[in-house]
Amino acid sequence: MIIGPKPIDGGNYIFDAAERGAFLDAEPEAAPWLRPFIGAREYLQGGERWILAPHDAPPEVLARLPRVRERIAAVRTFREDSKSTQTQKLAAAPTLYHVNVVPTAPFLVIPESGSERREYAPIGWLEPPAIPSNLVRILSDATLSDFALLASTMHMAWLRYIGGRLKSDYRCSIGVVYNTFPMPPEGAALSRLEPLAQAGLDARAAHRGAALADLYDPDLMPPNLRRAHQAIDRAVDRLCRRTGFASERERVEHLFMLYEKMQTPLELAARGKSKRRRRTPASWRDTR
Repeated sequence: MIIGPKPIDGGNYIFDAAERGAFLDAEPEAAPWLRPFIGAREYLQGGERWILAPHDAPPEVLARLPRVRERIAAVRTFREDSKSTQTQKLAAAPTLYHVNVVPTAPFLVIPESGSERREYAPIGWLEPPAIPSNLVRILSDATLSDFALLASTMHMAWLRYIGGRLKSDYRCSIGVVYNTFPMPPEGAALSRLEPLAQAGLDARAAHRGAALADLYDPDLMPPNLRRAHQAIDRAVDRLCRRTGFASERERVEHLFMLYEKMQTPLELAARGKSKRRRRTPASWRDTR
């Protein structure tokens, strides 16, 4: 999982719908290099925002686009005038964003923060030409089973318990939340989650006119979508423990037990003991 691109452009590469229209009226040849820019607000609530992507344009094309070149020059100046030494260094490559990892294939999107009222994280797929912003987290090469795990109550319990907070809203941290979540090993019956994940996406697609923020409002969530998530929850819980869980506290306690088992071999290796004492890797499955 990585953070979405962060342009550090002084606003020179970013357009709302009206600004994009005016820019293309003056320079219609720039259309291929203006791409949808999706942050948490656009992903959850809808709306249009666009970003100039000069890094994708060949030099001979940029040479024929004077208004795009004006924007590039403005970005260079903005970065040169910054008080940040790191930003000043970025001025040498003004066509690049600060974080310039732009997905070239479909990718899973997780908003950086979300309402504490939500029972489930409203994650989902986007694809190029959309460019995600630094206000979302992205997972390339994600599978349906990844979607099921990250959209489950099990993961939400971990997120709510150890994730940071923005006011009362949860924050999805890559290092603190995602990298520490005890994911099941490959082949751990994960294929069973795939049809359930697809059913969840299909239930969501049945309400195409609704924003994700509304679909995942606990007071407004459609019954078919709630049932789909509950089916995912039951399957994920049984991957962890045959008897399932009666509460969020039980889920968190189980995850911390798995986390501790996951950490033990790493700690032994760091101490140079891994060659002398062999540990069995932690299993996501509890036979109880």
